[in-house]
Amino acid sequence: MKKLLLITVLAILVVAATAQETRKTFCEIVGTGKVLSSKVKIQIDFGQKTSYFGKYKTFMVDESGKKIEFNSMVDAMNYLAKFRWKFEQAYVVTNESTNQNVYHWLLSKDIVSDDEIREGIITQKDFEDMEKAAMEDKENKNEEVEKKVPLFMRNMKKESDEEGETQKRYEP
Repeated sequence: MKKLLLITVLAILVVAATAQETRKTFCEIVGTGKVLSSKVKIQIDFGQKTSYFGKYKTFMVDESGKKIEFNSMVDAMNYLAKFRWKFEQAYVVTNESTNQNVYHWLLSKDIVSDDEIREGIITQKDFEDMEKAAMEDKENKNEEVEKKVPLFMRNMKKESDEEGETQKRYEP
């Protein structure tokens, strides 16, 4: 009986010791409408440092580098929910000169490692950085392109490779 109790206690301690601690991280999506259109373009802010001109490169893009246009902010939230993002809070700011609403939504996600933050999300800057790295590797005839591709993109590539076909991340 004592051996059984000892084994049970040890098993619980091993499970508790290997459990990974999760932490909450946040991002903000900013939606702006297009003139004469009901679609919105989404910029995503993970709290990263951006230059004045770099802030325009935070729009979400697909694998071909084209800006993703969503039908609404809810459509964008549904897309991000696929990557475990959860809604926290929203507010609207109206630009007085253009009388255009700018929608700000705060989202959260429980993560174990920083690699999970940007999982499945590509910004225009990410895409440009990947293209630049690929061009440099092509010029240098370097076979190790994978090392310069951000980890979150390598994970996406591996998932699509396993499926054996190219899939669009988003279909309206």
